[in-house]
Amino acid sequence: QMLLRGSNAVGYTNYPDNVVQEFTVKAAESGIDVFRIFDSLNWTKGMQVAMEAVRERSSSICEASICYTGDILDPKRDKYPLKYYVNLAKELEHMGAHILAIKDMAGLLKPFAAEKLIKALKNEIGIPIHLHTHDTSSSGGSMLMMAAQAGVDIVDLALSSVSGLTAQPNMNALLATLEGSIWDPQLDQDGMQKLANYWETVRTYYAPFESELRSGTAQVYHHEIPGGQYSNYKPQVEGLGLGHRWEECKEMYRKVNDLFGDVIKVTPSSKIVGDMAMFLVQNNLEPEDVFTKGTELAFPQGVVDFFKGMIGQPVGGFPPELQKIILKSARYLSIRPGELLEPVDFDAKKEELQTKLGHNVSERDVLSAVLYPGVYEEYDRFRQEYSDTSFLPTPVFFYGLDVGDEVSIDIEAGKTLIIKLNAVGRVHDDGTRNIYFELNGVPRVASVTDTSVETDFVSHEKADPANVKHVGAPMPGKIFKVLAVVGQKISAGDTLLTRNGYKKYIKSNSYRNRVVAEIRFAEGDQVDQGDLLVILE
Repeated sequence: QMLLRGSNAVGYTNYPDNVVQEFTVKAAESGIDVFRIFDSLNWTKGMQVAMEAVRERSSSICEASICYTGDILDPKRDKYPLKYYVNLAKELEHMGAHILAIKDMAGLLKPFAAEKLIKALKNEIGIPIHLHTHDTSSSGGSMLMMAAQAGVDIVDLALSSVSGLTAQPNMNALLATLEGSIWDPQLDQDGMQKLANYWETVRTYYAPFESELRSGTAQVYHHEIPGGQYSNYKPQVEGLGLGHRWEECKEMYRKVNDLFGDVIKVTPSSKIVGDMAMFLVQNNLEPEDVFTKGTELAFPQGVVDFFKGMIGQPVGGFPPELQKIILKSARYLSIRPGELLEPVDFDAKKEELQTKLGHNVSERDVLSAVLYPGVYEEYDRFRQEYSDTSFLPTPVFFYGLDVGDEVSIDIEAGKTLIIKLNAVGRVHDDGTRNIYFELNGVPRVASVTDTSVETDFVSHEKADPANVKHVGAPMPGKIFKVLAVVGQKISAGDTLLTRNGYKKYIKSNSYRNRVVAEIRFAEGDQVDQGDLLVILE
């Protein structure tokens, strides 16, 4: 099962229709059975292409989602009443959903509201209902109990050791509670406890990534930060130097939601609300200042794109005055952005990517680069330098070995590496250390950069293989002679520098006349492989 963000696919922007379609095909081929499709604003037009792409594959299950926000029991929150959710569910069923999901991303669905909502939906639609929530308030278990009694078909839970707070409610506790009732799913509770014990140990490896939420909090009903965002939002706030104003940022999140017209908040719309909240706190502004100082403010790009309609249309539309202030003179869309985006030429993208990376790539690689531009290239460079580190045990990957430790790594069937760390050398002037270890009993030494120490050593910029204006060092060595000068007009194949020790010439890789714009190194300088030596105009 996977989440598919409609026209946003698995990213934070709208993609051309053929990208969403191609991703769906590749995901299904890779083993995905159930596609839980949603739109961050409950805009069904944004879900249509993805739903049709899933339904075209007879083996795939289309689970269309309603994102829940507000409170159907509160008459003051009348933007999203019960009737709104019922009508939306009927529309999604009519569009071909095999299953209806209720995506309660912030854990705002209260127990009695869940009972009312599920009963109403069961009376109006004929497809199974799947309920997903986060337990930030700690009332998720009781909410699911009420939903079960109301007839919900499927619920999402987490093993006890990784449950609660911003995760899902406690599976082990709910199984014990339902034991002997007509809702008892009759799972093996002893087996579930063994699994919980295993993940209790694994969770300790990931302690640095915890959200730091120590207990459930009813405050979530006020600020409405989704569980999946909460653990990211605080590090982002701290990254801006606003950690001491965390409570202000949470309160501002609610204020921005109200400013935007009470929007549905889930990736990517939730990120946009969070970005705006941090922007206002960082600049010591309040929402009302946007109306008086808006013409002077440079709003976060995500906020501008949101009000342009680049991720879809919110329920009830955009607040007109606010939209005008944020967009200034920019135009906005009232149609689905995918209708205007040119289809991606995957063949051309493949050729471009292969040139940039310097090796052959698969169709899957190309699709990854389209969905995550820049991120995929960084991932590929990491793989080229370090190979596949997924074989490393998690604690070793995160925290390394202590001197004297030994670890065995199965890199493929029948091939095991046994690595023992013997010693760590002193820091050199360039910030590197020698690492002394054994590989399958054979002594080895490697020089690595210690990023925890300060050094005057400068890491040089690397040449971009896809940029014909860049001339890089094919191998490490010392510059023996610089033959080119800035401003010199050169032709393809002209010698620019020579390297000592290898008797090698470094030539221009330009295919037409160019001018030398910049020379990065002088005679006698040491260079590493890939260092950017010369830039051509």
